[in-house]
Amino acid sequence: MHLAHAHHDHQSCIEQALQQASTLCQQRQLRLTAIRREVLTAVWSSHRPVGAYTILEQLTTHRDRAPAPPTVYRALDFLLENGLIHRIASLNAFVGCSTPGDHHSGQFFICQHCGVAAELSSPAVDAAIADAARQQHFAPHSQCVEIVGCCRRCGDQDND
Repeated sequence: MHLAHAHHDHQSCIEQALQQASTLCQQRQLRLTAIRREVLTAVWSSHRPVGAYTILEQLTTHRDRAPAPPTVYRALDFLLENGLIHRIASLNAFVGCSTPGDHHSGQFFICQHCGVAAELSSPAVDAAIADAARQQHFAPHSQCVEIVGCCRRCGDQDND
């Protein structure tokens, strides 16, 4: 887990995400359609959570005709259901999953200054939440932990 920034090569992240998605879909006998690939590419175009209408705008610039919003939402639903992206509820936005295929909860550090989100996977956090849920006789269906703060790069800029 790391917070990627402007000097980071997003193209390698996009290529890796598309390859992982293709492999996962083949294993599960699912179709990774062109629109699903385009939406996944748009989500991975940076490491900042991106909203559905921003994705729609990005797709419109790459096509002669804009896809209908329901088409984009269906693609997002497919990507979410198959663990290829996560939804950041507080931002009503989406971010690529760094470990697709692994069933896991979403845990994110989100920089309040630059907007970059980094996925982390902490079994200790999962265990603490599961333990607290058991104590409350609560059966969680999903979880997303969002920690908002300041990344090192933005913190270093504040100290300059």
